Amino acid sequence: MWYTVMRYIEMPDFPRRRLPQQHLPLTVPVFQILLSLSDCDLHGYAIIQDIRQRTAGEVSLTASTLYAAIKRLLDAGLIDELEARPSDDDPRRRYYRIQPAGLDVARLESARLERAVKMARQKRLTPKKA
Repeated sequence: MWYTVMRYIEMPDFPRRRLPQQHLPLTVPVFQILLSLSDCDLHGYAIIQDIRQRTAGEVSLTASTLYAAIKRLLDAGLIDELEARPSDDDPRRRYYRIQPAGLDVARLESARLERAVKMARQKRLTPKKA
């Protein structure tokens, strides 16, 4: 009984955070959300708009997909929800900020994707340049 109490009550970092590489590979929505938050804090709808604009509509998230991914990112400690928001903004909006661990994961995923593109080029699977 004592071990159980100590193990599950007094562990300040429970659940333990995973190493950045243990989050890989990322899903497209998760990677795109991290990219959107990599240089500024945004609220949910602004994340959706940023992704749609940056990908020229190739990636278009629904609200349910966005908020399910945000919940996982929050639980993993890769992003945080901000308590402060602009005073002239809608108080219902929730703003999110990427954490250093989230930046590490995004960088690792970028490197992983870069290696995949390099392999595709070696196999001549990428389109010819105009």
